[in-house]
Amino acid sequence: MSASDGHRPAWVLPLLLAGVLSFASSSILIRFAEAAPSLVVAAVRTMWAVLFLAPMGVPATRRAWSSLGVRDRWLVLAAGLLLGVHFVAWISSVYLTTVASAAVLVSTGPVFLAFLGFVVLRERLEARTAVAIVVAVLGSALIAWSDARGDAAPGRNPLVGNALALLAAVVWAAYLLIGRVVRQRLDWLAYVFPLYAIAGLTAFVAVTVQGLPLGGYPWQIYALCAVMALLPQILGHGSFNYAIKFYPAAMLGLLGLLEPVGASLMAYALFDERPGTIALLGMTAILAAVASTVLRPSRAAEAPVTD
Repeated sequence: MSASDGHRPAWVLPLLLAGVLSFASSSILIRFAEAAPSLVVAAVRTMWAVLFLAPMGVPATRRAWSSLGVRDRWLVLAAGLLLGVHFVAWISSVYLTTVASAAVLVSTGPVFLAFLGFVVLRERLEARTAVAIVVAVLGSALIAWSDARGDAAPGRNPLVGNALALLAAVVWAAYLLIGRVVRQRLDWLAYVFPLYAIAGLTAFVAVTVQGLPLGGYPWQIYALCAVMALLPQILGHGSFNYAIKFYPAAMLGLLGLLEPVGASLMAYALFDERPGTIALLGMTAILAAVASTVLRPSRAAEAPVTD
């Protein structure tokens, strides 16, 4: 964190932690929705989020976008496309590999995020934050190694699933970094509403290309997608998109590494995907890395904030 902590609302960090918990539920909810194709789940989930936010999002966007520059509009469009690709790749990965592996690999986003934040935004990367990221990623690798030692379930393709989870991590880092730039000039709702609308359109195009129907599935699928929209999307992604105005990219990325810990514990309780000793060591490393950054103030420079 930075010396400008006094300019940041005290509730932003608790909001972020709630967002991380909602992220951890994402892979579990996706696993419960496997009766529908992954692309359909991605599209319906995002459409629900747009519907939930529309009553306030439409007027907020109209007010803000009239004074928004062409460059920022293109940046929001690019971020929405990246987020749509993230949802499609991430949800598809959970269908093909284990919850632990998908959550772990998507959590490597901080590596790309910290690098891009340093190169593109010239954000200072403190030695302590860099070490914490390395330790957390090594912890994630231990979880992945432990999971890879088991046999894949019938109908799953861990190689493709893991590759999709890694792709989801890369595009997540890029979209969040764009938010770091645009959120300095655009209010949260005026940013996330068009962001989700573009992401939903991206997922819908993918569904159309594959020739998949959006209707005709059990009602539970649509209910699960609505919960995904409220928790991991609006609360999870929404809290990160709000906080990106106040925190450096590397800090947010590191917090995101808590996701595989929560997801693995939930998978153990619900699907009997039991983490072994190696995986537990990895979870401990991730928790220690996050605690070392969150509990100790940082001197990294931040962009000015006004909210």
